[in-house]
Amino acid sequence: MKVGVYISIADVQGSGSNLQRIVDEAIEEAVLAEEMGFDACFFGEHHQDRDGFLPSPLIVAAAVAARTQRIKIGTSVLLLPLYHPVHVAEDVATLDILSKGRIILGVGLGYQAPDFAAFNIPQKEARGRLEEGIEVIRHCWTGEPFTYNGKHFQLDNVRCLPTPVQRPGPPLWVGGSVPASIKRAAKVGDAWISTPSTTRSDTVDLREIYESALSEGPGQVVLMKDAWVAPTKEAAFEEYGPYVVDAYKYYWRAGLPDFQYIKSESEITIENMAPNRMVVGSPEECIGEFNEWKESTGSDNFVLRLRQAHSGGPPHGQIMDAIQRFGREVLPYLN
Repeated sequence: MKVGVYISIADVQGSGSNLQRIVDEAIEEAVLAEEMGFDACFFGEHHQDRDGFLPSPLIVAAAVAARTQRIKIGTSVLLLPLYHPVHVAEDVATLDILSKGRIILGVGLGYQAPDFAAFNIPQKEARGRLEEGIEVIRHCWTGEPFTYNGKHFQLDNVRCLPTPVQRPGPPLWVGGSVPASIKRAAKVGDAWISTPSTTRSDTVDLREIYESALSEGPGQVVLMKDAWVAPTKEAAFEEYGPYVVDAYKYYWRAGLPDFQYIKSESEITIENMAPNRMVVGSPEECIGEFNEWKESTGSDNFVLRLRQAHSGGPPHGQIMDAIQRFGREVLPYLN
């Protein structure tokens, strides 16, 4: 199995005033993840966020590339509708050169209105801008001149150099949680990356949708999972529960599809949410969870979200302990 770690960078208490320390901690977590045998690390993006969320994942990726040698570095996800795709293509190509071919570009639509308001981009244009943006990025990475006439982007005889180290370009993953977005991932991406709160049964159904929509190539399903490991399940629930429950309540209030069936916020507890949704428990229980997810979904590529940005925890010290425990007591025993 391939197991990566998603590293949230947000300053809940200070709304950004403590980000210098938090960024330093995030880089430490990425360096430790490499030492512990994780395959990749990922960073996300929000703007005007109440939690002081870091808005520039590619810049952090560059800092991590300078401090590591092996681990892949990616975005999960870059909100592509907010960018001009030529600029993204150039930045990611540069990062791929700096990292010697270790970059993964994960992109998504975004769902928070303030992200779009910050750049005066109508949210209703997100789908079209994402699909056209991916097409433009792939053209850019060829290194050949091209002309593009889309609804949102018009380019005449553009050529982007230098090209990325990875050929024909870095892996381009597309995030999504509903059938339309999964079909889009199959159509325009190299992989579909799930949202962390999707249940096992829903993931199986969405994978079938993804596979049926693939036009060519094998595709790939990457499962992002909320995850925590501790000496016992009780300790894992105690350390992780308050933070992930707070985040899930936020998602429920925001109306995310994964929580449509929940009738009351009081139903959102770690005991109710963890089964068939997270990878949380003792090392032995986490190994079992990984195996069950692989057997039921057919996917052997995971990204673990340890810190919850919307609640700001668990804290850095506990994150480091969890990364070490996953690296020493879980990852070596996964097939």
